[in-house]
Amino acid sequence: MHDAPASLAPRAEGPSTEDDGRDDGTAPGTAPGTIQRPTGWRHSRTLLFGEMLVFALLSLVAAFVLSDDAVRLAADPTATLSCDVNTVLSCGTVARSWQAQLFGFPNAFLGLVAEPVVVTTAVAALGGTRFPRGFLLAAQCVSGLGVVLAYWLLAQSMWVIGALCPWCLLVTVSTTLVFASLLHWNVLEDTLYLPRRAQARLLAFVRSGAYGYLVAAWLVALAVLVLARYGPALLA
Repeated sequence: MHDAPASLAPRAEGPSTEDDGRDDGTAPGTAPGTIQRPTGWRHSRTLLFGEMLVFALLSLVAAFVLSDDAVRLAADPTATLSCDVNTVLSCGTVARSWQAQLFGFPNAFLGLVAEPVVVTTAVAALGGTRFPRGFLLAAQCVSGLGVVLAYWLLAQSMWVIGALCPWCLLVTVSTTLVFASLLHWNVLEDTLYLPRRAQARLLAFVRSGAYGYLVAAWLVALAVLVLARYGPALLA
């Protein structure tokens, strides 16, 4: 039996979360042949949610360490922390600043709450759970807020406090990569409620491989920025 014409084919009510999209390779929720959804390992559920799981776990470890440091400093404000390497790489200097308790408690406590949610989401997705479109959009927005907070704190550390916390740097990088992996998946699955033209352009950008290069370039630029700001003082 021949397939029905595109104009007569029923439209899906929401995006599918299968790794390879529909059988004809089009993006979920669009007419066949409109926007080709890329397939392959680089765009697979396993890789993208696997990346989310790894980086969320790294952030969770950092949050535990930073939370423990906060408790130690509360008991003894003069305590020397394990990551107090020098005047530049100094968790203690950062932890004693007002920016380290932006909401009236150590920022690391936010990680203890948020990262288990990311870990659970990643594990569920790896197990085949199909999340509603609204949930994935909300997760992207919350992840975006986490990225904004992480980079604001990084800017404060570099240009106001004058010291860097290695564990905080790990959180910044991990938060960036969790956001990037989730955005990659959401573009593939068409969950962001974007106009058709914007969705098509983003999907083409991801399919070309340029998205991966952009994320890598961002991380390299971040490293260059830190080196340019402090240079040899990092190892002094």
